[in-house]
Amino acid sequence: MKNILLFGAGKSSSVLIEYLLQNAAANNWFITIADADIGVIKLKTNNHALSSAIEIDINNEALRSRLVQNCDLVISMMPPALHILVAKDCLQYSKHLLTASYADENIQQLAGEVKNKGLIFLCEMGLDPGIDHISAMQLIDDIKNKGGKITSFKSHCGGLVAPESDDNPWHYKISWNPKNVVLAGKAGAAYKEKSIIIKEKYEDLFDEKRNIYSGDETIGYLSYYPNRNSLPYIDLYNLQDAETFVRTTLRCKDFMLGWKNIIDLKLTDENIVYQSDDMSLASFFQTHFDNHELTEVLLEKLAQKEALSKIALQALAADTALPTENSLEKTKAAHDINKVLQQLYFLGLDDDTTIINKGMISAADGLQFAMEKKLVLSPADKDLVVMQHEIIYEVNGEKKQVTSSLIVKGNDNIHTAMAKTVGLPLGISAKLILNGTITLTGVHLPIIKEIYIPVLEELKLNGVRFLERWE
Repeated sequence: MKNILLFGAGKSSSVLIEYLLQNAAANNWFITIADADIGVIKLKTNNHALSSAIEIDINNEALRSRLVQNCDLVISMMPPALHILVAKDCLQYSKHLLTASYADENIQQLAGEVKNKGLIFLCEMGLDPGIDHISAMQLIDDIKNKGGKITSFKSHCGGLVAPESDDNPWHYKISWNPKNVVLAGKAGAAYKEKSIIIKEKYEDLFDEKRNIYSGDETIGYLSYYPNRNSLPYIDLYNLQDAETFVRTTLRCKDFMLGWKNIIDLKLTDENIVYQSDDMSLASFFQTHFDNHELTEVLLEKLAQKEALSKIALQALAADTALPTENSLEKTKAAHDINKVLQQLYFLGLDDDTTIINKGMISAADGLQFAMEKKLVLSPADKDLVVMQHEIIYEVNGEKKQVTSSLIVKGNDNIHTAMAKTVGLPLGISAKLILNGTITLTGVHLPIIKEIYIPVLEELKLNGVRFLERWE
């Protein structure tokens, strides 16, 4: 019997756990799941006969090592910074390792030892990174096999809320690690556009004017912001001839507008400065704004909203034939200010009853708490994952393009689209490694045919299927 060890039973692990348990008997597996909250594990395994639940502090080296030593393959769904603890144990006890996180420098430094021991550490095997890699590489290899030269590559992906569950001014609900949502983009971004390397600061990323059509009329257009540093993926994908190369994150337009204001209001600052015990959300926001002398900014926004609304209405009334550009701009400005204020109030700007009680916190911690309370998926809510690749290429001097789109909708707040698209690639690749289909050794990403072809085939069987439009 093969033993699979999973560290982490959080939001993104639900479908992975189901997949492993559903395939356990047929593949002669036993699944051990370790998490800080044993109750969460038991809820998701329902005391399955081929599973066990272990409560663990991941920093408990003795217990962690013992669990790794007694398995054949490890899947780590821990926060990225903790993967290295598990990776070193896997190396010491000669166990394969899978993660959905970026292969950081610490993991990459183990590559030689991993290969020498005949192991595979397969990283970036979730959604983004993960499914984005395997779907992109299939397209890239297909185009190159046709003699095509890729000149532009754009890859977009986002976890969103389904239209039928979209009921707040952010047009967003949290379906994955909330801390990652709060801190996304803080490192800025780098990408290539028309042969020029572009670097953007955090404050400049959230531009609502950058958008794509989702391919579904119920979803419509989505805005995007560049995701981290796209440049290393140029060599990884072997697209040195591409004049444009960018990877992005998708959000709704109003989210982009709101998040830019969140940054301007310094609500993602990470300095620990507030004592949150007995502090309400309203008090947190007021204290934060007072500390940064931002209260006047909010009052100005309120006054500006009222003034712009009156001016816009007067301008529109005067434009009896067709609204002028001036009146339309003022109407949009009033709408934008109103939207931002709605978003802040929704997060708890005037909420005196919700108490934080988290001890000393940063502004980012307070914002995360507010989002976890206000932007939570209710039991019947459905989330949405949208991914799209836009590739322009040339064949025999003729310009062509392909758009490949994926839309996955969740079933409820447990069986989410995010959990499905993060968990399935991990579960499928675990099976492929243990049954000998994948025989690679070393530290790898899923950009190799031996990995992406069989994974894509099984993803299709599980409803994760791309729609390609070649032009």
